[in-house]
Amino acid sequence: MLPDDWHLTQDIDAFLARAGHFLRLRAALHNTPLTDLEKLRTHKAADQDAEAAVFGRLESQGEVRAIFYLTPFARLGITPLSAEQTDALAAHLAGLGHSPTNVIADHDTAGAFSESWQKHTGAASVPFWRTHLYRLGTLTPPQPGPEGQGRPTGGKDHDQIVRWCREFCVDVGEQHSIELIDAGSWDDSRFGDRHFTFWETPEGNPVSMAASTSVVGGMVRLDPVYTPAHLRGRGYAGAVTVEASRAAQAAGATDVVLFTDPDNPTSNALYQRIGYVHVTDFAGYRFSYGAPEAA
Repeated sequence: MLPDDWHLTQDIDAFLARAGHFLRLRAALHNTPLTDLEKLRTHKAADQDAEAAVFGRLESQGEVRAIFYLTPFARLGITPLSAEQTDALAAHLAGLGHSPTNVIADHDTAGAFSESWQKHTGAASVPFWRTHLYRLGTLTPPQPGPEGQGRPTGGKDHDQIVRWCREFCVDVGEQHSIELIDAGSWDDSRFGDRHFTFWETPEGNPVSMAASTSVVGGMVRLDPVYTPAHLRGRGYAGAVTVEASRAAQAAGATDVVLFTDPDNPTSNALYQRIGYVHVTDFAGYRFSYGAPEAA
């Protein structure tokens, strides 16, 4: 028996009707579920694979306490859980025959789930992602800032955006995104629904880029921010992040967030200087399942 009441469904509209308020209450912490679930919701009519997604909410005393979702690509997302709750969820999903390829959650929940998943299924886990989550406090433009100005991108900028997103993926090792871009599947990549901002020199040459999600539950996430290697160290990344942050606030966002690489002290210091405040850490673990023994 589970210590609390998990309710599972494949109906995303019914799921969000019950769990949406819980997610919006802490929109910064829940930024990834909010954007992932919105993408699944908006694409379900055109994508038959959306039927393969599974959504769960944990209820106690009539209130939603946590959620999980398993995407059609078998990526598992979980909001924060205690160690006991995490182990119970792992046992429950294993009992139902689910086989997530990876899990992404806050640092403690992701680590606890990977351990429990190995215990219940024998699947080995390997960490593949760790990050700091920042939320915008008081936006503080850098002084002095670089010459030039920010502007929203248009159709004529598409090729530049695709090229820079691919360069970003090469830098951070996002092989799956590189494969989608190279296959011409831009709309299916995680960048396909982003809004992009350029920073341009006074001569009109783009030198840096910031992307943002649409407003979901009052939240916008900036992702990615990219400056070509030969143009770094000139303040362009800070300037374009400020412009994209302003645009997010103007669009109605009350929570503007971004993730950073813990091993990049330069970017972490930059975002803190312009007003971003550390919230918590996240992690991802990838699972591998052994081949069944021959009879």
